[in-house]
Amino acid sequence: MKQTALSHVHEQLGAKMVPFAGYNMPVSYEGVVAEHETVRSGVGVFDVSHMGEFLITGPNALALIQKVTSNDASKLMDGQAQYSCLPNASGGIVDDLIVYRLDAEKWLMVVNASNIDKDWDWITSHNTMGAEMRNLSEDFSLLAIQGPKAVEAMQSLTSVDLSEIKFYTFKVADFAGIEHVIISATGYTGSGGFEIYCKNSEVAQVWNKVMEAGADYGIKPIGLAARDTLRLEMGYCLYGNDINDTTSPLEAGLGWITKFTKDFVHSEALKKQKEEGVDKKLVGFQLNERGIPRQGYEIVSKDGSVIGTVTSGTMSPSLNQGIGLGYVPTALSTPGTEILIQIRKNTVPATVVKLPFYKG
Repeated sequence: MKQTALSHVHEQLGAKMVPFAGYNMPVSYEGVVAEHETVRSGVGVFDVSHMGEFLITGPNALALIQKVTSNDASKLMDGQAQYSCLPNASGGIVDDLIVYRLDAEKWLMVVNASNIDKDWDWITSHNTMGAEMRNLSEDFSLLAIQGPKAVEAMQSLTSVDLSEIKFYTFKVADFAGIEHVIISATGYTGSGGFEIYCKNSEVAQVWNKVMEAGADYGIKPIGLAARDTLRLEMGYCLYGNDINDTTSPLEAGLGWITKFTKDFVHSEALKKQKEEGVDKKLVGFQLNERGIPRQGYEIVSKDGSVIGTVTSGTMSPSLNQGIGLGYVPTALSTPGTEILIQIRKNTVPATVVKLPFYKG
C-alpha cells in the first residue's frame, strides 16, 4: 500500500487510517460530524495527495486535451481551471477531472487516484498529435484547505491576495515559505477555500505552516469520510459511485461540461443522445422519514417496482436528514416526484429534490 508524504503525520495525530485507491489514507480524526461542521463553519485541511497529476506540454497540448475531454478547454485563459470528463468509446466516462491552463503550451490534468493508470493509458492512446506528457502523480502532494475562514486564515502565508483568486482560477505563487506553489480556488466541499499543489519534499513544511496559521481560526485536519458527506450535500458526483464506465455524462447531469462546439471522443453519439433524450437521469432525493440511504439500496416506485439504485447516500450532518443520489427513469426525475427507498425490510418515502441539498 502506498503512503502519502504525510501518512506518518496523520498516524501521529491519531487518525483512523484505511486503504483507499491503493493509498494509506486518513478516513477520520475526531469523527465525521465534527469534521464536517468544522469545514462548513470554519476551516479544515485535507491531505488528498493520492490524486493524480498529468503535465501536458508543447504546441499540441491543447489539441490532445480537446480530443479526450468533453468540456471546451480552448475557452480557458492562463490561470483558469475547468471541470471536465474523459468520455469513453461507448458513451460512458473514463474519469472526471480538472484541467488547469498554466500557459498556452503547458496544461495540468488532475485525475482521481483510483484511475491514474487507466487515465494515463487512455490519454496516451489518443495522443496521435505528439503532445508531451509527464505523469507527476508520484512526485506531487495536494492539500485542500476548505471552509469560509480559509482566505482569512491563510492570507499570512502568501504575498498574493487570496480574496482575488476567484472560483476555478489559480495562481502560481509563494505559499508557506515555498516558491512556485499552485494556489487554486477549487475544492470538493461547497464551502470555499483552496487546493495547494506542491512537491512531496515541500508538503510537510506547508502542512505545518497551514496548521500554525490556522490555529487562531480553529483549523483541524479532516478525513475522507467528511469529504464524502460534504461533497454529497453539494450533489457532486463521485467516480465509482455516481459515474463510471457505463454512465453517460448526460445521464449524470453533466451536460454542462459536455460541449458540442468541438469534436472529442464519442462526441457524435453523445450529441445524438442529447438530441433524442436519455432514458434515465441521476437525481438527488431526501428521505421524508428517519433513515439512512446507502449505496446499493433499491429505489422503488409507488407501485412497488424497482426503478433504480442508490449510488451515494448518507445522513446529512448539515440538514440532519437522509439524502442520496441515484438513477431513475427520466419520467420520475422531476423535483417533487415521490419515490421510495428500500432500506432493509422497510420502504421509506423520499422526494426528488433540486441539487445541491446544502444551500449554504
